[in-house]
Amino acid sequence: MADKRDYYEVLGVEKSASDDDIKKAFRKLARQYHPDLHPDDKDAEAKFKEINEAYEVLSDKDKRAKYDQFGHAAFDPSYGGGAGGGGFSGFGDMGDIFDSIFGSFGGFGRSSQNPNVPRRGQDIETNVTIDFMDACSGKKMNVRLNRSEVCPDCGGTGAAAGTQPKTCPDCKGTGTRRVVQRTPFGNISQTATCPRCGGKGKTVDTPCKTCSGKGAVRRAQDREIEIPAGVDDGQTLRIQGGGHAGTNGGPAGDLHIRVDVRPDPIFERDGYDIWTEVPLTYTQAALGAEIVVPTVDGKVKYTVPEGTQAGTVFRLRGKGVKHLYRTDRGDHYVKVTVEIPKNLSKTQKEKLKAFEESLSEKNYQKRQSFFDKLKEKFK
Repeated sequence: MADKRDYYEVLGVEKSASDDDIKKAFRKLARQYHPDLHPDDKDAEAKFKEINEAYEVLSDKDKRAKYDQFGHAAFDPSYGGGAGGGGFSGFGDMGDIFDSIFGSFGGFGRSSQNPNVPRRGQDIETNVTIDFMDACSGKKMNVRLNRSEVCPDCGGTGAAAGTQPKTCPDCKGTGTRRVVQRTPFGNISQTATCPRCGGKGKTVDTPCKTCSGKGAVRRAQDREIEIPAGVDDGQTLRIQGGGHAGTNGGPAGDLHIRVDVRPDPIFERDGYDIWTEVPLTYTQAALGAEIVVPTVDGKVKYTVPEGTQAGTVFRLRGKGVKHLYRTDRGDHYVKVTVEIPKNLSKTQKEKLKAFEESLSEKNYQKRQSFFDKLKEKFK
């Protein structure tokens, strides 16, 4: 814990930085230290991992809030208090706050629905971070879930084998009781959760040992999920029935997976299109050349025509990202930049001057057009 650097320091941003500032800082550092650009460089690899770890926390609203409050201890299971200590985090809702004030009469203001009707389980939300190329092609991966499941020994009844739950004698199976509570503000009459059965409407004389009478057990499990090709940064995938188990035979909740995509040092994504900047030499731009363009499917050859200008954009149709849950794909756009040579020798400079002197205005269409406009403007 002590040797971990502050995540804001790792990304070089202030604690008040916006989500966009954090993403921009991450993209810049990820390109700088990407392993593809520093093969066999252990320091760069360690730096890249540290950057990804910081971004995974600070790019998530809930994780960032926990980190701001507790620091690295928020994600250290060995830390005693963890992210659950302090404040009102121990209370599930306003009914729980009333419980803490008025004693065991929990559930003030709650519905008096039949406690034995089937109820859907709660949803589970989790995050995964994947590489840019995995988002383009899809990936199978494991996620660690802490999931509530129906107890395999009692089938969800909470009663030990050979026994059955009984109707609560205090609430007659309704799960609630009408109570009057004396407070400093006068008497309050409320429908409260039955303290004997805890709102279940039934009591268990001999609880199941496996689930301690709860009818459900919480277990950590690894689940294989499939990230579909075409998923984009910030999208949430839903797996129906992947959440916590329901009660009284109700369906399980859903599993919601937010996908964070690491930026790529070469590709930029715009919807389902890909953009790449490719530098040309002065000679390649002037004379034309066959160049190699990297795409998400691998390298492809492209013939650049003679006289290509800096900023020209070529389109490779169908070479972009596959549409999510569809078969068609976006396009790949190649923006050309022309690199002017530096550190020329004396001989090279003389040859370049001689070459320039051999040219006329007709070789420079943009210059000729520009000066014609100037003459027209100031005549």
